[in-house]
Amino acid sequence: MRVNLMFYKQSFCVFRTGAVNAAAGSAYAEFGNTKVIVSVFGPRESKKAMMYSDVGRLNCNVSYTTFATPVRGQGSDHKEFSSMLHKALEGAIMLETFPKTTVDVFALVLESGGSDIPVVISCASLALADAGIMMYDLVAGVSVSCLGTNLVIDPILEEESCQDGNLMMTCMPSRYEVTQLTVTGEWSSAKMNEAMQLCLDACSKLATIMRSCLKEAASATQD
Repeated sequence: MRVNLMFYKQSFCVFRTGAVNAAAGSAYAEFGNTKVIVSVFGPRESKKAMMYSDVGRLNCNVSYTTFATPVRGQGSDHKEFSSMLHKALEGAIMLETFPKTTVDVFALVLESGGSDIPVVISCASLALADAGIMMYDLVAGVSVSCLGTNLVIDPILEEESCQDGNLMMTCMPSRYEVTQLTVTGEWSSAKMNEAMQLCLDACSKLATIMRSCLKEAASATQD
């Protein structure tokens, strides 16, 4: 598949689909020094989905390689990030289109350079689209750090380590619908509103890049 290369804000942004041949769908994302790969498997039969409802079931798992962070040997599953990924994606997927089956999303952070979970969510959304999973819209994720009087979008690790607060938003830009909003630290009302607007604008631009990547991949397949 072709690689979509664009400068997004201050970070070098790369998206690519079809990164894992064995998966139903996959994607690779690179934001600055953060590198993520996501594989999607299914829909496939699920006893749990049959027990609970006639709609599909979404399973999400986020893990880090042992060399992803500056502290070697720290790679592991991240339950909190897995939960955040599930929450961000669930509302965007048409679960009723694959009843009594399960779609599994496995995200692996190859290198952690900051803003990890927003990159994971955007990459996973692209991987689901690559797998042909019906969605209401792509989900784009962006985070903003508050550093004194300044707001920094898609902060790197060094910026995250000294931030006063962080706001992470995921949304479906075409529907202007937020799927998740996470806020830490202390924010004034004015700064919060400014940060949210920054995220909404950035998510819209990011989704345009993601759609471009899918279109290029489709064109390459037809050729």
